[in-house]
Amino acid sequence: MSAPAVEVTRPRVCPLCEATCGLAITTRGREVVAIRGDEDDVFSHGYLCPKATAVKHLDADPDRLRRPMIRRGSEWTEVTWEEAYAEVARRLPPIAAAHGRNAVAVYLGNPSAHHLTLQLYPRVLLRALGTPNVFSASTVDQMPKHVSAGLMFGTPLTIPVPDLDRTDFLLILGANPIVSNGSLMTAPDVRGKLRAIRERGGTIVVVDPKRTETAQVADQHIAIRPGSDALLLAALAHVLIAENLVRLGRLAEHTAGVDAVAAVVRDFAPETVASACGVAPEIIRTLARALARAERAAVYGRIGTCTQEFGTLASWLVDVLNVLTGNLDRAGGAMFTKAPAGAANTHGTPGRGKGFHTGRRHSRVRQAPEVLGEFPAACLAEEIETPGAGQIRALIAIAGNPVLSTPNGERLSGALASLDFMLSFDIYLNETSRHAHVILPGLSPLEQPHYDIALRQLAVRNVATYSPALFAPPADQHPEWESLLVIAGIALGQPPTADVAALDDFVVRQQIESILKTGDSPLAGRTADDVLAALAPRRGPERLLDLLLRTGPYGDWFGSRPGGLSLATLEANPHGLDLGPLEPRIPEVLRTPTGKIELAPEAILADVPRLRRALERPRAPFMLIGRRQLRSNNSWLHNVETMVRGRERCTLQVHPDDAARLGLHDGGSAEVRSRVGALRAPVEVTDAMMPGVVSLPHGWGHDLPGVRQQVAVRHAGVNTNLLADEAAIDPLSGNAVLCGIPVEIAPAGA
Repeated sequence: MSAPAVEVTRPRVCPLCEATCGLAITTRGREVVAIRGDEDDVFSHGYLCPKATAVKHLDADPDRLRRPMIRRGSEWTEVTWEEAYAEVARRLPPIAAAHGRNAVAVYLGNPSAHHLTLQLYPRVLLRALGTPNVFSASTVDQMPKHVSAGLMFGTPLTIPVPDLDRTDFLLILGANPIVSNGSLMTAPDVRGKLRAIRERGGTIVVVDPKRTETAQVADQHIAIRPGSDALLLAALAHVLIAENLVRLGRLAEHTAGVDAVAAVVRDFAPETVASACGVAPEIIRTLARALARAERAAVYGRIGTCTQEFGTLASWLVDVLNVLTGNLDRAGGAMFTKAPAGAANTHGTPGRGKGFHTGRRHSRVRQAPEVLGEFPAACLAEEIETPGAGQIRALIAIAGNPVLSTPNGERLSGALASLDFMLSFDIYLNETSRHAHVILPGLSPLEQPHYDIALRQLAVRNVATYSPALFAPPADQHPEWESLLVIAGIALGQPPTADVAALDDFVVRQQIESILKTGDSPLAGRTADDVLAALAPRRGPERLLDLLLRTGPYGDWFGSRPGGLSLATLEANPHGLDLGPLEPRIPEVLRTPTGKIELAPEAILADVPRLRRALERPRAPFMLIGRRQLRSNNSWLHNVETMVRGRERCTLQVHPDDAARLGLHDGGSAEVRSRVGALRAPVEVTDAMMPGVVSLPHGWGHDLPGVRQQVAVRHAGVNTNLLADEAAIDPLSGNAVLCGIPVEIAPAGA
């Protein structure tokens, strides 16, 4: 008789959102017994949100795929990994051979940013495929901020984040960080940090069409018409300049383009924009003066400012205000993280670089410019449907559900059904992967190591935390990095039985040689063979992570800097390492050709006339916006009972005056119609909404045939992106317009 399993508690970073909270997970054998906040975590100090318990349920979910699947007709069959790889080898290469590499496309989903393997290995597959047709969730979420940051500071992840622990004045636009736990701002316990701002006498102002959970704890909520944030921000800049409130401070010698900004905001006086944005001129002037007077202030805009028709202009103007008030790159302002691994602004020549460029190629049908090597996700359906040279005939979807997350999901679903071949890397048979011919499932979140390469580049404090796998993966299941290498090998003409270890050695050697070629290389004086030997016996993503950490700004440089950071150092500190508060980094952080902050990039200034024309445009009677929910993360967690039970949350929120005028009532049903689609949704009447604005949450709509997610199907909700117009994108970034969609509303059946 075997002895009962012993309970063990180990720390781990939560992989479910941008807050990266530390968890203390208690297990008994292969079972998760409890999940609590890790009080010893150097970043979150014991805080956790309700999503944390979903890690256990995702691990144990009976609907989670654990074997590869092949679809023939409408029937799905579990197969071996060898059979799945052979099917890909049989079907994918002939498409590229007959129609060219452009006939194969890749879609990268949002979970990739929270997954160590998927931050490192998809790029290997992309190089092997050689296709320009790459799409991702970034163009339905955050691409405008990457474009504005890239043009202003030189690299697309050089994004200033509010120094929440030291600021005295925080202006938030289009963000609800108490619910989102921060976004493009890695910050556990935002509620506690906002409370601390007010306790030390600071001020918080929230600009949003809805009185959100964050607005409820702020000193002031300013309701704004959806899509007009850029007008308000331009008016704030106008007041700062017109009233001689600009204080560049030490940024003056590092900033170019102040006069050009002054010239373009001259036309956006508060009185000029007030009607279009729904904010009174005196409120705008008072806000600008308060921002200028604050000792330490930060302006922060997020998804509401990105997913609108002027997303890049709004994202740019956020940081224009931070510069004009002298609050960029100073304690308590908007600052730049120094990430331990993978940050482009910690490599190369400090203070100068090649800069950021877009439009190196254009999409075939719409001629939309490439950004960060991607085309807009809103273009994917048309690229599949439209015949001719370069038509997409095969798709590889990696951890994404674009049928629910991108505009006009109904059209995209039909386009996916027409593909000659589709491969999904996914743990579920969901609204998108049901169209695949082969599904390769990933491991449970607890069966793989975790380190946040991207999110640590946006943290409000410099930290590093590594989590080894909590459970050993099943012996017969392949980790994603091996599967991605096999598919990359197939794309390069190798058999599906190729040596994965040799492929991985090749990938790591390439990375080492790239580092060896950089100026002031941390590997100077070494050879690739030396470094490979020093990284042994690690394999896969842990080996690549060790390389990135050791050659990063805190790294040991393979012995050249004794006491520096390595993966072994993090393994010895399972609760993480606190690397200190954010510190000023200008000019070192810049990678622009001039070595200055480019406050007035030509591409952005060229888009200002489009904003000016919006002042004369008639307003739609109703505009639709999305909303965040604490127990949800896009479409990820809807198959977890604890995340969806209770009152219905996929509701159409409507202001009481609008409800009365339309004949809607709380708990009733409304029909919502846009240019591209229509749906019915339950009504929730609330005075939190601005009149003329309605709201539906994102990520729902699990009522499609062929989905195998029992809990999600029972709580299907409606897909708000059926109303999103795929023709509407921000021209500079290609980001879809998901905020401020003109809609018509009526009682259901009217």
